[in-house]
Amino acid sequence: MKKIDFSFPIYALAPLAGYTDLPFRSVVKKFGADLTISEMLSSNALVYGSEKTQHMLEKADNEDPYIVQIAGSDPKIIEDAVKYLNSVDGIDGIDLNSGCPVPKVVSQKAGSALLNDLKLLHKLAKIIKDTSNKQYSSVKIRIGFNDKYPVDIAKAIEDAGIDYIAVHGRTRSGGFKSEVDYDAIAQIKEAVSIPVIANGDIDSYEKAQWVLNHTKADGVMIGRGAIGNPWIFYQLKHNQANIDKDIKRKIILEHYDDMIKFYGDHGAKIFRKHLHTYSKGIDGASSFRQSINQLTDTNIMRDMIDKFFI
Repeated sequence: MKKIDFSFPIYALAPLAGYTDLPFRSVVKKFGADLTISEMLSSNALVYGSEKTQHMLEKADNEDPYIVQIAGSDPKIIEDAVKYLNSVDGIDGIDLNSGCPVPKVVSQKAGSALLNDLKLLHKLAKIIKDTSNKQYSSVKIRIGFNDKYPVDIAKAIEDAGIDYIAVHGRTRSGGFKSEVDYDAIAQIKEAVSIPVIANGDIDSYEKAQWVLNHTKADGVMIGRGAIGNPWIFYQLKHNQANIDKDIKRKIILEHYDDMIKFYGDHGAKIFRKHLHTYSKGIDGASSFRQSINQLTDTNIMRDMIDKFFI
């Protein structure tokens, strides 16, 4: 039985380093996300047994289906990473990152650098498809490195037998600030027969609906638009343009509780960055941020969160 039903729009949380950890994924999954994906994991780190990477690989109990995203450019290392993941239960798919624009990743010819070598991209995608014992093999891409050639990229991936594609509608050189080319995503959807998930600057219920209609994509993938706004998945799942503040408060508190459960007391310190975005635009936010920045007691912080977001 297929765990991802593409007969309805899929609402997926995009991998986002430093944010989409297990607690965040667990919360968005509970409140509406259909699909969650691990933070990007180095294939080298997987093969050589990095403890930090092992921790990042963990999934929440409610993450079903759960996709693990790997990055790399060496065919042998990619194959060995997939073989390692084959031995890990609870993983439903392996995704190849071919979109990360970060210089540290690109300099290793991984991430969006793979868009400069479509033969290698095809080879790596095929290795994952042929080696993996998981239900899904996927690739997350951008629409080019410097120039745009979205259909060529998508065709190379489709020809490797990949099950679906997630498309960020910018080139690598476009970073995160250039205008998203939703027409390019629509071109990919028209050109390939496998499902396409649209990604890039989807930060509201209304924008998600517009992107689905404009691109005819099989779903949307939301990353930065979900930070400080994870209830966007609740809105999409329940078809609600507006959301009650009590739902927001419940989500924030559950996110905090999950952070403490996963990271221990250190989770309170990590959670400060989320509280900065959650409190944006609310009266008294500046004073609230200053207060929580000084706190280390997890119970006191939870009580302050509970009272502030009433």
